[in-house]
Amino acid sequence: MLQIDTWKRVLIWLTVAAGLVLALPNGFYTRVETHNDAVKALEMGGTGEGLEEQVALWPSFLPSGLVNLGLDLRGGAHLLAEVEVEDVYSARIKGMWPEIRDLLREERATIGTIRLQDGTEDELRVRISQADQVDRAASLVRGLARPVTSLSGTGASDIEVTTEGDAIIVRLSEAEKMATDERTMRQSLEIIRRRIDEVGTREPTIQRQGSDRILIQVPGLGSASELKDIIGTTAQLTFHPVVSRASSASDPAGAGNFIAPSLDEEGVYYILEQAAVVTGEDLVDAQPDFDQNGRPAVSFRFNTAGARRFGDYTAENIGSPFAIVLDNEVISAPVIQSHIPGGSGIITGNFNLEESTNLAVLLRAGALPAGLEFLEERTIGPELGADSIDAGTIACIVAFVAVLIFMFLSYGTFGVFANIALIINVGLIFGLLSMLGATLTLPGIAGIVLTIGMAVDANVLVFERIREELKSARGPSRAIELGYEKALSAIVDANITTFITAVILYAVGSGPVRGFAITLGLGILTSVFTAIFVTRLLVIMWFERRRPKQLEV
Repeated sequence: MLQIDTWKRVLIWLTVAAGLVLALPNGFYTRVETHNDAVKALEMGGTGEGLEEQVALWPSFLPSGLVNLGLDLRGGAHLLAEVEVEDVYSARIKGMWPEIRDLLREERATIGTIRLQDGTEDELRVRISQADQVDRAASLVRGLARPVTSLSGTGASDIEVTTEGDAIIVRLSEAEKMATDERTMRQSLEIIRRRIDEVGTREPTIQRQGSDRILIQVPGLGSASELKDIIGTTAQLTFHPVVSRASSASDPAGAGNFIAPSLDEEGVYYILEQAAVVTGEDLVDAQPDFDQNGRPAVSFRFNTAGARRFGDYTAENIGSPFAIVLDNEVISAPVIQSHIPGGSGIITGNFNLEESTNLAVLLRAGALPAGLEFLEERTIGPELGADSIDAGTIACIVAFVAVLIFMFLSYGTFGVFANIALIINVGLIFGLLSMLGATLTLPGIAGIVLTIGMAVDANVLVFERIREELKSARGPSRAIELGYEKALSAIVDANITTFITAVILYAVGSGPVRGFAITLGLGILTSVFTAIFVTRLLVIMWFERRRPKQLEV
């Protein structure tokens, strides 16, 4: 029987209506975008004038998801950064000194006094006074080695310990360097993504290129320098014991120490212990705040481990100064007045409100494990995007109109049904893109144009099959039923193979290739739905109303 159950009809039309409603905001792009920005500003505590009016530009009961425009359509900022992974080797090896020092001090009676010597950036040199015990001391240090936590370094240790005269030399092993590089790149990618997300930019492209480079593209951002300000700061927060003050950066700091300038006091330098008491890795929150004098500041809170170390240090060093250091500059160096339990505190300095807010964002997102060197930076103007949008729009319209005319001339009334389904199909594509928050690029527009051309394939198969059935003297009802039934396998097979291609493109591709794969894949899903369900429902509804004795397909 040529019929569709009522509940199926209702479900089909509800699906079509939901897709078109989701696509609706894209017809009022600027208005909805302004509304969304105002809502986000209010959620973040914004109090600017006109925000309420901007929120009212779009009804709250309607969906407000938009198809995000890529860099080639919207314009924005493009950066190619190189991660200076070698910096991490030095920080890692220097951070082992307190552990090595405490271990060897327990054996002072045998190996004599120990002293840290100057060496290259990627090594730690420890001299002992009893030269004949250097091998025993080196064996003790080797006991601190840990296995490398990576598949490529299975079975290897993280450090290499050698001796040279009365000195023990500690370096990172090659396997650990490779594992450190991989961790540094993954951490850098994640922190850059967090920082960009914190400031509310839309659909950034953040991808690894090669072994130590990161590509960053942010649509809609004013300039590349603005993007550099967001991600270029390392924001490495550490708390160090203060050894003394220095008169200049060239003063000798002593082994195990370093000199850092004061951020607020020009010409003031501090000699600090290299090993930090607590680092920004232990931070769980940072918020803009005000100090007791009403000046902008940043409040912070440590995790349990950081709070314990911070509390123990302040309890044992009352009356001693300690330095709060951000990117090797001393923000402040207060004297510890009392035990500070709870792991929370406040950073004061010569901040304005915007600077304290930005610092809180950077600390909250986390510190970059290494510095970035920007190899390439470009600001892409919106003019290029406007030209791309115009060209893509013209291509879509030409393809759309040509297909509509062809289907009408080829199949008459049935062609009209296919055209209605095609219009619904395009609406469903944009509805799905909006729901997923996907980014539309110029290759993505090409995918939509291709989908428009492919969308009628299923209908052509069905209509041609109906023609064949009519030639065998079957009745109109039976011909329509058999046309859909016998064409189904060909439709499914053709679209599954194309969908598999789209999935492979998405899996192995990047950037523009993925944009094309997304729109192609979604277009295949909506095309199959509209051809098998929507067009068939339209034909059945027309047939039930007209009951024709003969069909003209």
